Amino acid sequence: MTCGVEFFFKNQTLLLLPQKAILWKEQKTLILADVHLGKTAHFRKAGIAIPPQLAAKDLEVLSDLIDEHQPKTLIFLGDLFHSDKNSDWHDFALWRKKYAKRSMILIKGNHDIIHEENFLNIDISVEEEMLLEPFRLAHHPLKSEEIEKYKAYTLCGHIHPGVHLRGKGRDSVTLSCFSFGSFQAILPSFGKFTGRVAIQHQETDRIFGILNDKVIAF
Repeated sequence: MTCGVEFFFKNQTLLLLPQKAILWKEQKTLILADVHLGKTAHFRKAGIAIPPQLAAKDLEVLSDLIDEHQPKTLIFLGDLFHSDKNSDWHDFALWRKKYAKRSMILIKGNHDIIHEENFLNIDISVEEEMLLEPFRLAHHPLKSEEIEKYKAYTLCGHIHPGVHLRGKGRDSVTLSCFSFGSFQAILPSFGKFTGRVAIQHQETDRIFGILNDKVIAF
């Protein structure tokens, strides 16, 4: 059983999961960002030794979430597939068939460079952005000059956000996190082979760090 944190936000119930995804309960929708499937095969093709099991592990975790929470829809907030079509695509297409009855939507990210017809052929629709009140779903975070343009609260990815914690002495750690600001929330990167970047937070932001199998509110 997954241990997450239920966050009531904008009159909606969001279950923040330690697997770095959000279950939007009212919509029965699983939302995640930056899976970066195909990245391991991309690096191996370039002669860099990367364990091939990483991509399979991401799909395994995603399968576990679907089996446990039974979402009707999955929305990927960009960078679902990291590069040109490679050997990981075959495994992904087979995985998609396993969940053929579930709707899947890709909000296109900067790394989603393969032709969208490939996604359509395995029944994944592709959008530049999407409005599901009260949220706007996108890949890139809003720039300061774009804030007034959108009334809906933005859920996005791209940044791979982390929260930096300092302990005694020189001890420190950066945890992947969900970052809820005034105008937008940035989701952590779902993929195992993605990393994280400590970002600056405002005092009013709601930050939820991920430590092993727990989500911790700061």
